[in-house]
Amino acid sequence: MTYISSEKYDIIVAGAGHAGVEAALACARLGLRTLVLCLNLDSIALCACNPAIGGTGKGHLVREIDALGGEMGLAADETFLQMRMLNLSKGPAVHSLRAQIDKSRYHQRMKRALEKENLITITQDECERLLVRGGRITGIVCAGGTQYSCRALVICTGVYLKSRIHIGEYSREQGPSGLARAEGLSDSLRELGFELRRFKTGTPPRVMKKSLDLGETTEQPGDVPIPKFSFLTLENSRPQLSCHMTYTNEKTHEVILSSLHRSPMFSGRINAAPTRYCPSIEDKLVRFSDKPRHQLFIEPEGESTDEMYVQGFSTSLPKDVQLEALRTMDGMKRCEISRYGYAIEYDCLDPTALMPTLASREIEGLFFAGQLNGSSGYEEAAAQGILAGINAAQYVKGGEPLTLRRSDAYIGVLVDDLATKGTNEPYRMMTGRAEYRLLLRQDNADLRLTEFGRKVGLVSDERYAKLMRKREEIARARSALGAVVPPSEALNALLASNGESGVASGVRLWELLKRNSIGYTELQALFEAALPADISAEAREQIEIEARYGGYIERENERIRRFESQESIVLPNDLDYGAISGLRLEARQKLSALRPLNLGQASRISGVSPSDIAVLLIKLKALGAEKSSAAKYGSICNTENPTEGGGEQA
Repeated sequence: MTYISSEKYDIIVAGAGHAGVEAALACARLGLRTLVLCLNLDSIALCACNPAIGGTGKGHLVREIDALGGEMGLAADETFLQMRMLNLSKGPAVHSLRAQIDKSRYHQRMKRALEKENLITITQDECERLLVRGGRITGIVCAGGTQYSCRALVICTGVYLKSRIHIGEYSREQGPSGLARAEGLSDSLRELGFELRRFKTGTPPRVMKKSLDLGETTEQPGDVPIPKFSFLTLENSRPQLSCHMTYTNEKTHEVILSSLHRSPMFSGRINAAPTRYCPSIEDKLVRFSDKPRHQLFIEPEGESTDEMYVQGFSTSLPKDVQLEALRTMDGMKRCEISRYGYAIEYDCLDPTALMPTLASREIEGLFFAGQLNGSSGYEEAAAQGILAGINAAQYVKGGEPLTLRRSDAYIGVLVDDLATKGTNEPYRMMTGRAEYRLLLRQDNADLRLTEFGRKVGLVSDERYAKLMRKREEIARARSALGAVVPPSEALNALLASNGESGVASGVRLWELLKRNSIGYTELQALFEAALPADISAEAREQIEIEARYGGYIERENERIRRFESQESIVLPNDLDYGAISGLRLEARQKLSALRPLNLGQASRISGVSPSDIAVLLIKLKALGAEKSSAAKYGSICNTENPTEGGGEQA
């Protein structure tokens, strides 16, 4: 029997993982009444795999979420066990912050964030069927028959759609961490014409700390001073827990390789596409058979638990093989497993069914975010969540949708890769995917994106005022660095102490700052009258990077200008690609199916060649197509100078 709820919601968010939380918070903070449905309220923002936030490429996403007004960075800063900045031996373009977090406290922190929003209602239920009328979403039906109406729907169901776990010869229809799976939504999506596929991911076993001999491993402490994710966090200053490093060995490999026939990935029991960039340990040994050992990290799961996470040992091997293999390694010879590793396969969407706003191409008011779109990772999910939430809210309010370009943000790269290129395996963000990573650094995410969040109404006055102060500090420092100073014994002593050659004539302070070993703080101490002292560490960092990588920055900006020239050439939505002579058959089919918004997006579609783009240009000229602003294709433009900050190639 159907029960129709009398409550009227502007937006429903189905799923409350990392994507769902960001989507729901964005919708509510933009003034819309939001219903959040979750299979189990105890799994809100659950870190079912590694209890860590950030990492290479992913740390950039967290900073961008924060700059837009999201929650993930703040929550990570409040619940971290350890903070480490990765890739410090390389340039700032690829520096990436990673936090080991307290799994339980992070869940509680995010659940509380939802509960505190007056416009959010949280309900434990399962979205089973979508209600569509006249090509527009009107509501949902839950398992058991409860029906809710809405004006927009954001689906963030993660890996729960018809999910199945595998541990050796054992398999079971369930979600991650022993939770229930979602049964009916896959069928409803297929009935509406969406193409689904099966992907696979996995998780390592957890071991008990008291059973380990960590003295046999290499300790990895956190960074001091402690870095932070959120641009609002003032200071991180509390004791950190260490992680530990160990390695597989010849005996480990012998145990695993002799049991491959019992692995569901190698026995043929799993046919779903696995993740390339986070392979199982058995997959690593087969793919990299020449390596004598593989690095593993033993990491804490929380302050209130003895469980440790064995990063790098994702597996679906049988339980007895998992234990035997772990006990061959230093530090784990007497280990006890508290939770066994498993593989999980699940239904997910072909993301080329989506617009760059994460809206469905076919059904108005329907948005998708997270691992359902073929991505992997908490950060990728949360990044999609905040974008989908903003655009669902803009749709309901009749405002301009937000589209982030590849030149704007890692989020823009992520969404464009999914919606334009699609993916045949779980998609993971990496710095190498961003063509413009010289400018898309994590340290300048606020300078790049806070204006976007402000325009849609998601950025608070406090956050915006902090951005304005940072910009003012950068401008003052830039101006002061234009001063010319004469040579002096003190200046040449400073240069010599840093391994730099001295100067014999007057020199601009900006030229001195270009030297890699000379920082703003050192120059300010020497030239107190010329350089302002009240410049924040964040502003000083921007100035130093811009001075040292100015040549790279200008070349990157030129590339972006060429990129934007194609992005500005709008393709009419009613263009009949099938009737354009000169287009190859594959290009006609792909262009007709994906309906790219502009020439730049068309050029990134797999199967569309440069010759096809030339044909489209000729056709557009014949039609009298004119260049338009990015606003014509649903983008809220960044009016700030794109050279704000700087960067360097990885």
